[in-house]
Amino acid sequence: MKPYSILIVEDHPLQHLYLQNLLNELGDFLLEAAQDGNEALERLRQRDFDLVLTDLLMPGMDGVQFIQSLATLRCKPALAIMSAASRRMLMAASLVAKNLDVKVIGLISKPVAADALRSLVSQLNHKDRSPSPPAATAPAIDRHTLIQAMGNGQVQAWFQPKKSLANGRIVAAEALVRWMHPAQGVLLPAAFLPAIKAFDLEERLLWLVLKQAIHAQERWRQRGYEIPVSINLPTHLLNSHDLADRLLAFVLEHQGIPGMICFELMECSVPQDISNFYAGACRLRIKGFGLSQDDFGKGYSSYLNLVSTPFTELKIDQALVQGCHDNEGMASALASIIALGRKLGLTVVAEGVETPQQLALLRKIDCTQVQGFLISHAVSSEQFQQLLNNDGPATSH
Repeated sequence: MKPYSILIVEDHPLQHLYLQNLLNELGDFLLEAAQDGNEALERLRQRDFDLVLTDLLMPGMDGVQFIQSLATLRCKPALAIMSAASRRMLMAASLVAKNLDVKVIGLISKPVAADALRSLVSQLNHKDRSPSPPAATAPAIDRHTLIQAMGNGQVQAWFQPKKSLANGRIVAAEALVRWMHPAQGVLLPAAFLPAIKAFDLEERLLWLVLKQAIHAQERWRQRGYEIPVSINLPTHLLNSHDLADRLLAFVLEHQGIPGMICFELMECSVPQDISNFYAGACRLRIKGFGLSQDDFGKGYSSYLNLVSTPFTELKIDQALVQGCHDNEGMASALASIIALGRKLGLTVVAEGVETPQQLALLRKIDCTQVQGFLISHAVSSEQFQQLLNNDGPATSH
């Protein structure tokens, strides 16, 4: 396999030499060094790198400015940030990168230890073999094309498994939408969900995903597997006062089981009136559906909402999960949230689990379930059945 190419951005020559020696001891890498952000950007414009390892505190263009410039490049390498500054400073810089769609695979405190670089190399290997579908260029989308794709089976519900940390088995799934585009291949939600929203097709998509999820559950049930499925529900749809009634009627019409469907209340939108949020949430639970607070720790999700709404599940945002194993403050916050969720009687699910270290910490602090690329990316219902088969014999009967 071709060696990874790594660009080290560090203004101190001795640090350059030290980092190069450490990395050379860990493997066969193509290493280059830049003394500042401007030189690094010039190198990145000339050729692609697998990883950029950058200091945060540099004269001239600082590390944050460099990250902002890095995000404008056509081909973005993975990023690792190192600094003698506080862990909170590192976390803040990583959030700059992540919100600019730059993949951060390491936060390293100075002085840099060999173990920190060993973990970074492990992350680089994991990123390289992550089985997520390749990104495709978004096609030009109009309303008619979307409706046609939703009607002819191109827009599909795929399923990402949730594993129990108590027994290691797949115990649930989240339905995530994919567009099997005839020319562009598999399109991820970011390529077409903005158009779905712009053309006011979110409820139409909800019915499509719900129907496909119910049919997938029935196929799994025939093989002996009872798998609850979570489905994303934009909260502004709760402005429709009869939504819970229509959802129940739809599920029953298609021989589904309300208690096997959990709606994840998304933060991509808000109801016109907060009373619609509480009313809709209550009525969904009255109808027997599960209810999840999605992306807790991000956006407007709050402790008040959590304790005042009849949720059955709490999903912790991946931003709190990633980096938790080597950040004491983050780990403490995560443990507190999980403890609160369990005291409220909720199933607590950690999203975005990508490393064995994250998994080990989540198990240690008594998280209920996990999902993420370490477990599996989203797959078709047929492939999900194969995951269930590999997981072990059915236990539903």
